[in-house]
Amino acid sequence: MLDTDIQTLSLIAADHKTNLHRAGTGKPVALLHGSGAGVSAWANWRKVIAPLSQGFDIIAPDIAGFGATELKPDTQYTILLWVEHFIGILDALGIEKISVVGNSFGGALGLMTAINHPERIDRLVLLGTPCGQFPLTEGLRAQGEFDGTLPSMRRAISYFPYDASIITEDLIAARFEAATRDGALEAFRKLMPPPTGETPIVRGIPEKLLRKVPHKTLILHGREDRVVPYERALDMHQWLENSQLHSFGKCGHWVQIEREVEFLNLVKDFLGGDA
Repeated sequence: MLDTDIQTLSLIAADHKTNLHRAGTGKPVALLHGSGAGVSAWANWRKVIAPLSQGFDIIAPDIAGFGATELKPDTQYTILLWVEHFIGILDALGIEKISVVGNSFGGALGLMTAINHPERIDRLVLLGTPCGQFPLTEGLRAQGEFDGTLPSMRRAISYFPYDASIITEDLIAARFEAATRDGALEAFRKLMPPPTGETPIVRGIPEKLLRKVPHKTLILHGREDRVVPYERALDMHQWLENSQLHSFGKCGHWVQIEREVEFLNLVKDFLGGDA
């Protein structure tokens, strides 16, 4: 890892005690994590925070209810609340405008922030982000069916990468520990209920809203993504008026991990380019 000072901070946003990591100087960039049992900003972004911080002011928060950020038992968690929480983080840090790199759920959060608060978003980088409607994938089903056991954690994680060899015992243990700490399983059930019905439908951000997003957008998607199908990226590219798409063969849902070098080069070039 590069010799970079990565700070772990705590602040209040949308009335939630919030955990986040911060490093670097320059244009502000938020790294927004995905969903799933045991997920956190550090789990999603730990390998790329340091290299990205060489040219940018990086913040990587745990979104409300995830990671080490507070979950309130009586609060209904929706995408609009998560947008409010993200805006609260920016306000607490004094950041007026920021680019977002969002993984899956984090990409959807970045898009909804751009839709509801367009003046606060500069550019968007979307990794494995759902849009429109599509049948529940086996990868998403496995996330929702996590039951607090180690076998179900192994199964859930197995759907993320194309090459299963990148799933180490340390990675499984870290995700499992985070997903089974006191209150974590109950929190996960609140945030990600198990699928119901014979043919569940996943509803991402609809076309009519995406067509209203003018921000420059880079879409990164693995061709073999078994969590959010590659076809979602093709649709998103059609619906976002100012987008470009880069697809990766032999790559699943974890572009930033499976294609780390290419990811860093593409993101640095895109976020550091001229306005």
